[in-house]
Amino acid sequence: MITQTRTAISHPVKIIILWLVFLLGLLFHTDLGLMPLFHDLSIAESQAKDIAEVTPIFWAMLGFFVLPMFAIVATLFLDSKRYRKLHFGFTILYTVSNFLHLLADLLVSPILWYQIFLMLILFVLGLLINFVSFQWMKEQNHSQPWENRAA
Repeated sequence: MITQTRTAISHPVKIIILWLVFLLGLLFHTDLGLMPLFHDLSIAESQAKDIAEVTPIFWAMLGFFVLPMFAIVATLFLDSKRYRKLHFGFTILYTVSNFLHLLADLLVSPILWYQIFLMLILFVLGLLINFVSFQWMKEQNHSQPWENRAA
């Protein structure tokens, strides 16, 4: 009989993987929004007259995507109690914004249920990131994310 022992995965590694899964979901959320274009369908009615009117939206979207990328890199290299608290607060902000976005998508007509389903998955992923980040914040021993240690 072969016995396998499972090595505990550190909280930072879990957080990094969860952020990456979240970013993939975020990319697919955008992709789903653009798919009608490939079928010659309109995706949105806009009142904008030129690109300058929507540039702030593009910057906001860029920020929403890039900040988790920074969090991934920071989580890989930082292990201070202060960073852990900051990161946990950051995850809460993202979960709240995902929830508000989910509610906003429910108020749009027509409701695109495939987008609602994906936003629900992203919201649950956000809750999971909150949970693991909270565990990491409360953890006493500090070590590098790539070091395995007992749970």
